[in-house]
Amino acid sequence: MDGLSRLFRPRSVAVFGGWWAENVIEQCLKAGFDGDIWPVHPKRDDIHGIPCFRSLADLPSPPDAAFLGINRHAVIEVTADLAAMGCGGAVCFASGFAETGDDDLQRRLVEAAGDMPLLGPNCYGVLNYLDGAMLWPDQHGGRAVDRGVAIISQSSNIAINISMQARGLPIAYMACVGNQAQTSLADMARSLLADPRVSAAGLYVEGIIDAGDFAAMAAEAAAAGKSIVAIKSGKTEAARDAASSHTAALAGDGAASSAFLARCWVIEAASPEEMMEVLKILHLFGRLPGKRLTAMCCSGGEAGLTADLAGQRQLDWPAIPDSNRARLAERLGPLVALANPLDYHTFIWGDEAKMTDTFAAMMGDWVDLSVLVIDFPRADRCSDAAWHPAVAAMKRAGEVSGTKVAMLGSLTEGLSEDWAIRLIDQGILPLCGFEHGLRAIELAAQPAPQQGWQPHPASPPADDRQLVDVAAAKQLLSAAGVGVPRGATAATSSGLAEAASRLAAPLVLKGLGHAHKSEAGLVRLGLAHDELAEAASLMPAAQGFLVEEMAASVAAELLVGLRRDPVYGISLTVGIGGVEAELLGDVATLILPAGEAEIRAALGGLRLAPLLSGYRGRPAGDIDAAVTAIRTLCEVIETSPAIDEIEINPLMLAQTGSETLAGGALALDAVIWNTAPTPQEEDAS
Repeated sequence: MDGLSRLFRPRSVAVFGGWWAENVIEQCLKAGFDGDIWPVHPKRDDIHGIPCFRSLADLPSPPDAAFLGINRHAVIEVTADLAAMGCGGAVCFASGFAETGDDDLQRRLVEAAGDMPLLGPNCYGVLNYLDGAMLWPDQHGGRAVDRGVAIISQSSNIAINISMQARGLPIAYMACVGNQAQTSLADMARSLLADPRVSAAGLYVEGIIDAGDFAAMAAEAAAAGKSIVAIKSGKTEAARDAASSHTAALAGDGAASSAFLARCWVIEAASPEEMMEVLKILHLFGRLPGKRLTAMCCSGGEAGLTADLAGQRQLDWPAIPDSNRARLAERLGPLVALANPLDYHTFIWGDEAKMTDTFAAMMGDWVDLSVLVIDFPRADRCSDAAWHPAVAAMKRAGEVSGTKVAMLGSLTEGLSEDWAIRLIDQGILPLCGFEHGLRAIELAAQPAPQQGWQPHPASPPADDRQLVDVAAAKQLLSAAGVGVPRGATAATSSGLAEAASRLAAPLVLKGLGHAHKSEAGLVRLGLAHDELAEAASLMPAAQGFLVEEMAASVAAELLVGLRRDPVYGISLTVGIGGVEAELLGDVATLILPAGEAEIRAALGGLRLAPLLSGYRGRPAGDIDAAVTAIRTLCEVIETSPAIDEIEINPLMLAQTGSETLAGGALALDAVIWNTAPTPQEEDAS
């Protein structure tokens, strides 16, 4: 039994407070909770007919769970008393703690709880639809289930909204985390997923407190065969230092959070609708083994729309095998064009045997999921009797072929809650709406993650950073094994001739002291030796100069950025580089550590990846060299705690097989930001 088990699955519940407490008791009674309910109130005789206890000391035994619907100051003493008597855990409903700036009061609350589990403060509580224990001070829309998913939310209102869903999703638990003063979202997910009656988990996440612990929780869930889908909000907040970093501008907090969830094998949904549809898949089938689909429709319009919308998703629509085509032709006749998606017309409608055989011919080991597009008539004005043979046929066809089957309503309201529940009970997946249904299928089929992955420890954001001179930055990278152009520095323009004497033209002149030299007019290309002085005179803002040999036989330009993230450790951003990097916005983000396989996959997933591999006769870039250089850059920041950010733009790739660029990849421009040393560090030096 885990530390939260008594709180989430109580046999006795103590309830403190007035109106909010009344609501908790009411919800427990409505749900048929058969444990003990102990109202505690100093003045009232009963609540909803249940006798009140005057004080905590009057309770017959330590409660398994307590709901604290009392003010934020009184809750401190009651929490301490509950902890002292051995209560299993408490929900602190009151607000006015750290979320309003009162960190001291929240600290006192945590101290009062000690080892007793505490949800909140500023927490709506927990709905247990399996056992009827409703530590929840409001109405909700759920129903009793024997098995279902757990949903955990950092927003109480989002939780209330999801509880009102009419999509047939069986919810076993609905829980809110509040301020996570003591018990984190990851702690709660661990406990709820440990319940064998819970099939999967859905999370609404505003912020992750401990990325390493979250990753460990997700790994434990995956090892137990249970999947997680999450919505991560707050993704549009501008990243810190965006003004001085292409990387920050292109890969803000949203990209880092998405990359982190992906490495944790957590499915990321964009909306509550997507999340609920994915959860239905996970509840019935777990992760889908692949994205091979067949679809059956009773009209050309449905088939065409299915094909159009599915074409916007990364879904596979295999051709119908010859043997299956023969079966279909026999059943459907010459007027039906055999394709996937299939328009089977209405010739067989209502004939359960023919429908079964037709549907089964669209199933088999060549398919991961077979979908029947069907909208049921509304129950208040129409009869659905004619639809019953289609349901029975789909169920039987799935059983005969061993294929997972789904019924997809083109409209959300085309598949009622009643029908969705009935379908789930028969092992048929109900999907509500083309958009969310097809997207859910796409999301539910993802490859397994790297086992045992953990992010690097996070560090607080740097209050002050120092720009490393580009020449010094390139020396650092060169020493680590990253290719850089041959070059030399000069403090003033008068020293350029001597500095460049050993370099071969054409030359590049760069003014030092600025992160973005092109924007500041501090870059001149294709210079001869005798043009250096004049070019330098046009750079009055330069704080010294770097002159380098120009790279030749370049196939492609990449941007590579590495940043310390205050939540997720270290992020890596790769994309198409050059001065148009931000305009193109073609990037992928990973959370370190990442190996060469992950880096190669990220490069291959770029929209403009064909340009790297030789598009329409263009020379192919040396991808192997790029991967090696990027992995080396990762090692530089991973082993150098003082480095806060590295940006290479561009990383030039040589043509495959060319020997004109040393190592196949050169860092033409390098920006490195170091964390400014603390006064103590400066004194020590």
